[in-house]
Amino acid sequence: MGVLTGRTALVTGASRGIGRGIAERLGRDGARVAVHYGRSEAAAKDTVAAIEAAGGSAFAIGAELGRPGDAAALWEAFDRHADGLDILVNNAGIGSSQPIEEIEEGEFDRVFAVNVKAPFHIVKQGLGRLRDDGRVINISSGLARTAAMPNNMAYAMTKGALDVFSRDLSKVLGPRGITVNSVAPGIIATDNTAELLHADEDAWDRAAAYSALGKVGDVSDVADVVAFLASEGGRWVTGSWVDVTGGSLV
Repeated sequence: MGVLTGRTALVTGASRGIGRGIAERLGRDGARVAVHYGRSEAAAKDTVAAIEAAGGSAFAIGAELGRPGDAAALWEAFDRHADGLDILVNNAGIGSSQPIEEIEEGEFDRVFAVNVKAPFHIVKQGLGRLRDDGRVINISSGLARTAAMPNNMAYAMTKGALDVFSRDLSKVLGPRGITVNSVAPGIIATDNTAELLHADEDAWDRAAAYSALGKVGDVSDVADVVAFLASEGGRWVTGSWVDVTGGSLV
């Protein structure tokens, strides 16, 4: 029997990349997983199928984040499948890679709408659904603290805001036994980082050199940490920023 058997989890942005890895890991640990997607229903259904093929239980829910009413739409879809939640993983996010001189106001606002405003309102509107002794895990980034990459400034700012949200929310939800933490990956090999990692023949080695371990991270490196925080073993960890960069040297 899995360590999360009997619990329901929701992972936003779970149709691919880190989110999919987290959803599949929580499913293997016994949780019933709500696989959220923004646009790609087919990819989300692939994630659901992978979880079910491994003996788990899952369902897909769609809501495009960064738009007015996005959190309400997400919870409306969720409520059609479940009546409560134990584990919320705010993973969905978008990047921005432009210098300050070039980023336009609309782009800046869009990144904050998806990466900060959406998680805030998802939690706010989900408080009545989140059961006592539950878990909220926000996927941050090493760029918020350990690395300085000016062309990713706007993105890093959103993750810094998410970290503050995690810290303060842990105090709000602590009396209910709900833990809240930020998990901060470094460079992880996903489709989102494919262009960076394969820009030229030396790109992968340059990316690996950012880590003290000399490696590019794998999705499982993040999912395993999230799984620990979601488990009973993570009960005494809250309000924390968990570095999953492999020891960033930037």
